[in-house]
Amino acid sequence: MKKTTVVFDLDGTLLDTLQDLANAVNYALAQQGMPKRTLEEVRQFVGNGVRLLMIRAVPDGERNPLFEETFALFKEYYGKHCNDNTKPYAGVVELIETLKEKGYAVAIVSNKIDFAVKELNEIYFEGIVQAAIGEREGVARKPAPDMVHTALAELGKPADTAVYIGDSDVDVMTAKNSGLPCISVLWGFRDKEFLIEHGATNFAEKP
Repeated sequence: MKKTTVVFDLDGTLLDTLQDLANAVNYALAQQGMPKRTLEEVRQFVGNGVRLLMIRAVPDGERNPLFEETFALFKEYYGKHCNDNTKPYAGVVELIETLKEKGYAVAIVSNKIDFAVKELNEIYFEGIVQAAIGEREGVARKPAPDMVHTALAELGKPADTAVYIGDSDVDVMTAKNSGLPCISVLWGFRDKEFLIEHGATNFAEKP
């Protein structure tokens, strides 16, 4: 079956969101008198949704009595500042525009909070990405296949027409669990050696 549908991860694949995520993490931690995290630490923490990001960032994670309050501070700050430093990787917008011009259906699936996914999609890819799915109630987050299935349903496309593109081990597993071939990009949050260790076999060095 010819591939006519492309499902993209967002953070580390289409958009460089790391600095804004780190700023939100460190704002929340600082408000609670907790030690801040480096940009490299936050890079390693992302990929499994914002709750797990904060579990990894907060000392003792969910066992910390201030965890829920700190997580709420993170979400409030990130909601207001999710686009302060965020930008598309070079060539990404042109890539998606080319796919659209050639008749491909394009979707985004992300473990980022749903409202932020939709906001960033409207800012950077309005009119060229037809479905943008973030973490929401009732839809299991990646690496479960549910978000991919939801996106394909919104596009009206069967799975055998689709390819999945991401930058992390979570994305490799998401593609596998969804029954889609995976292309791993090398400009994101994980390096090639790490991706190979986690089962990646197809790579893109630039959009």
